[in-house]
Amino acid sequence: MEKPDISKSTASIFEKLEKLSKAKRFLLFSGIIVIIVAAFVYFILFPKIQQYQKLSSEYSDLDKKLTAAKKAAAELPKLKEEFNKAEIQLKEVMKALPESKEIPSLLESISLSGQEAGLEFILFQPGNERNQSFYAEIPVSIQISGKYHNVAVFFDKVARLPRIVNIKDVLMKFDQSKKSNDLVTTCTAVTYKFLDIKEQPAKSEKKGAPKKKTETKPGKHA
Repeated sequence: MEKPDISKSTASIFEKLEKLSKAKRFLLFSGIIVIIVAAFVYFILFPKIQQYQKLSSEYSDLDKKLTAAKKAAAELPKLKEEFNKAEIQLKEVMKALPESKEIPSLLESISLSGQEAGLEFILFQPGNERNQSFYAEIPVSIQISGKYHNVAVFFDKVARLPRIVNIKDVLMKFDQSKKSNDLVTTCTAVTYKFLDIKEQPAKSEKKGAPKKKTETKPGKHA
């Protein structure tokens, strides 16, 4: 089998090209150039563009993360300061919430405040505890006899106790059993205690720690 003569084949191609008109030769060469350019764009340039777009997107994401990290790093001292303040406030709140073993002494302090104010206790009865999130409310029903000024002194002493005690539902009326200007004052003193994790309700709404206040309603005078 004879091998094809490449030189003759090439010469034949050139002879055919020479026989073509200038317009056809121009169109042929233009087509060849278009095919070469298209192949370059599809096989070389287009993948490079896709790679560039991918790298550009990754760079944009990394730049955003870097900006966020720089911002977080700049705010870190401020966040630490806020955390320290919150920790101090929590410790202050915990100091204001006695533990179970301190409740008897706290109730004794309330009673002693009334005696020091010159009041006579008619009723001093702790009620059932009402558990909240991390603390429990302990209501104490109080009925005292004495002058209005002495009652005001008692409320002031209670407000100055280191533990939180709120005076609620205040009702005043003149003591009919006495001819003096003594008042019979009925109120509820609500104190609080800290609950251990075991004592805290399993499902409870998150509530803020109780704030110390003295709620006094206008008294009724009989």
